[in-house]
Amino acid sequence: MERVIEPELMIDKKQVLAYANADFEEPHNYFLELLTNLIEKKFTFSGDVIDLGTGTADIAIRLAKIYQSFNIDAVDGSIAMLNEAKKIISKHELNDRINLIHSPIQKIKSLEKEYVIIMSNSLLHHLHNPMVLWKLVKKVKGTPIIIIMDLMRPKNSLKAAFTPEEIFLQLRNAGLESLNISTVSDRHLLISNC
Repeated sequence: MERVIEPELMIDKKQVLAYANADFEEPHNYFLELLTNLIEKKFTFSGDVIDLGTGTADIAIRLAKIYQSFNIDAVDGSIAMLNEAKKIISKHELNDRINLIHSPIQKIKSLEKEYVIIMSNSLLHHLHNPMVLWKLVKKVKGTPIIIIMDLMRPKNSLKAAFTPEEIFLQLRNAGLESLNISTVSDRHLLISNC
């Protein structure tokens, strides 16, 4: 099945509200479980984290509640998404630890900080050119935990997603062959350096 791209950004207010009110409990908890295992394995319990394609910052909020010593830069290209994220972050009183950054991933030239974790959930399939993500990951300073989870094709409802084989080729072209690709559910795959 060929890949069918979809819009990169959710900017329509109704679409953003529908997303903000959707139930992502299961996949977001699963992502956090995988991330927590990596954090415990690497003994990385404090520092700066970047969440690429944060959406409404649900995973950033959940991470900040588990580990009070992480400061999170939550990046998204949709101002409508970030406006919803701002409300939710305020509700959880995490304004001092989650910094919202409005920027499409294509406009991020480099990561200025030395992040201890680079994370992204369900961003990859939105990108028309996935290499922008891999080029950004390749430029990171230090040796952060890298954890990227995304949907997987060929499920009909996931036509914009990539196959593991396509991601393998993307990583090879970006010089990131050291990253591991694994299938972690019937709908998700995980790319990480651990």
